[in-house]
Amino acid sequence: MLATFSLTALAHHQCVAQPAQPAPTTADTAGAPFEDPSFDQALPSLDQPATQATVPAVAPVDASSTPQISTAPAADEDDAMRNDAELAAPLTPLQSFEQAEPLTVDVPTGEKPRTIRYRLTVEGLKAIDLDDRFKDLSALAEGNGKADNAVQLSARADEDVKLAERLLRSEGYYDGHVDVTVTPAARPDDPTQVALTATPGVRYTLNEIRVTGPDTQPPGLAVEALGLTRGEPIEAVLIEAAEADVQLRLPRYGYPFAKIGARDILLDEATHEGDYTLPVEPGPRSSFGGFRTSGSKVFDTDHLEVLSRFDRGELYDSRKTDDLKQALIATNLFSAVSVEPVDTGEKAADGTEIVDMLVRQGKGRQRSIAVTGGYGTGEGFKLEGSWTHRNLFPPEGALIVSAVAGTQQQSFGTTFRRSNAGKRDRTFQFGAQVSHEDRDAFSARSFSLSGSLSRDSTPIWQKHWTYSIGTELIATDESRFNEDRAERTRSTYFIAALPLQLGYDGSDSLLDPTRGFRVTGRISPEASLKSGVHSYVRTLLETSGYLPLADGLVLAGRTRLGSIQGIGRDSIAPSRRLYAGGGGSVRGYGYQELGPKDANGDPLGGRSLTEFAVEARYRFGNYGIVPFLDAGQLYQSTLPKFSGLRYGAGIGARYYTNFGPLRLDVATPINRRPGESKITLYISIGQAF
Repeated sequence: MLATFSLTALAHHQCVAQPAQPAPTTADTAGAPFEDPSFDQALPSLDQPATQATVPAVAPVDASSTPQISTAPAADEDDAMRNDAELAAPLTPLQSFEQAEPLTVDVPTGEKPRTIRYRLTVEGLKAIDLDDRFKDLSALAEGNGKADNAVQLSARADEDVKLAERLLRSEGYYDGHVDVTVTPAARPDDPTQVALTATPGVRYTLNEIRVTGPDTQPPGLAVEALGLTRGEPIEAVLIEAAEADVQLRLPRYGYPFAKIGARDILLDEATHEGDYTLPVEPGPRSSFGGFRTSGSKVFDTDHLEVLSRFDRGELYDSRKTDDLKQALIATNLFSAVSVEPVDTGEKAADGTEIVDMLVRQGKGRQRSIAVTGGYGTGEGFKLEGSWTHRNLFPPEGALIVSAVAGTQQQSFGTTFRRSNAGKRDRTFQFGAQVSHEDRDAFSARSFSLSGSLSRDSTPIWQKHWTYSIGTELIATDESRFNEDRAERTRSTYFIAALPLQLGYDGSDSLLDPTRGFRVTGRISPEASLKSGVHSYVRTLLETSGYLPLADGLVLAGRTRLGSIQGIGRDSIAPSRRLYAGGGGSVRGYGYQELGPKDANGDPLGGRSLTEFAVEARYRFGNYGIVPFLDAGQLYQSTLPKFSGLRYGAGIGARYYTNFGPLRLDVATPINRRPGESKITLYISIGQAF
């Protein structure tokens, strides 16, 4: 039905006295725009005098005299004049009005507003596994059975009805219906009963599944990634996860600009099935080109190529783009960084579009200060600090100044480190250090130069395979026990070493592993100059494993075997011998306390060692307890043995932070011997192994 509206304009006319005019003739009115006989008949005749005259008589005006106007106002005019006089009169001052006191309502002090207690029951959702999800989001459940008033209770009930309906639809129950009933309490002390009842109805399933748009190469990438099959329920989580897989899969196979349109699901109420259609625009198939940069530049394009794991002309893969971004983040040189493909409009020889990688760089802080500390029985306190400029010699050329202040150790050193040196994950390092150690086993004043080429793990970038090839030049003046003289004397050693290390890390965390295993092997051919040249080889093999037993409970174990071949013990500088005992070795004993001792009871060191450890790590929240048992022994022989093992047992406490656990271990030796500590204490960062 159409409705037509018209507007009528009303004109206000002013009557002005005019000379008498002759009545119009028919000819005069022929062109009149309005002529209605009935309307004319209703008007008074112009020939008759008006019966309600309100116009005053006006006297003739003499041009030679002052105009005189004589008026005889009617009653209406008198009222109008009186009203005008009232309007012209001044207003009454505000101060003369009486002010009334505001209305107040007395509320008894200490009286609390009355709340409505209620009890919620839910039916129909548990059978389809929606009961827990509903209660996690329910407004009524969040209210803990109390509402300020009936309006609030009703609003919560309405919100829960909408929530339940959304949950039903998200699981494919599009015909579902939800009712809520509020039953007032029969007695004042009883709660109001709120019953929410859901009737799911029949669950809808997928029927025809179609992906529209240009096809890919190879064909069907989008359909394969979607992974939906006929007969599956139309669940929101299932559909959204499938579409996310499409968005991830296409960029991994050469389509960086793939776009997914809005899905369409056509439901059939008769069959309770839905036809699913997803439009996909894959965009051009692309290959890697060069690099572009923007922002505050930290790296140039040459170093970006060093960090990338793809070559020019290689088919685009978003996983390699993400890998480059992670490598950039791991340098700790950026405040913000992003990597994204940019179409160049050029074609490669294989017909793919060439895309450059745009790296947006935000320069971060280049300097940092780090401080760590710890305590161990037999070793005392130790505080380590360092100052680092991570990019003093670009790209990634760091200068590190470090110092150690401890009860038994003091040192100062500088290190130059080039990360990603010509190749991803390769590190070149050179350093110099002066140190002083005053142990029960020896006292040493040393100067060392060292260099290495390595591939190491970091807390941000943990690697499975690591290696190190290094060299050391050491000049050290040390005290050693002279068996011939039965006393300690000082000797100077010049040592050259070629330490090599290879490791595999299959654990899930560098600082707090909960599953997997690690294997590390070290071998260091060395030559010592003291009363001739003495050559020998130091080797060490260490393995550790981690097995989750239950939620929050991990069983961890460690084995360490060491050996020195090719030289007698007394010809080895005391600082280069093997030792056992302490927080990183066999807990329950002091630092370097195990093994053979001199006449004064001071450790002599050895040429082989055997160590075992087992822990049960139980974590609850940010805290944990760790009962443990350690075993080990140091031998004078060149090959490790399994006899004469000493045992230590104890319990540890852990406080878990975002950079690793803080460790406090308390242990005691089993079958303690005279001179050995009753209780040992170890405080540090990270797990024991």
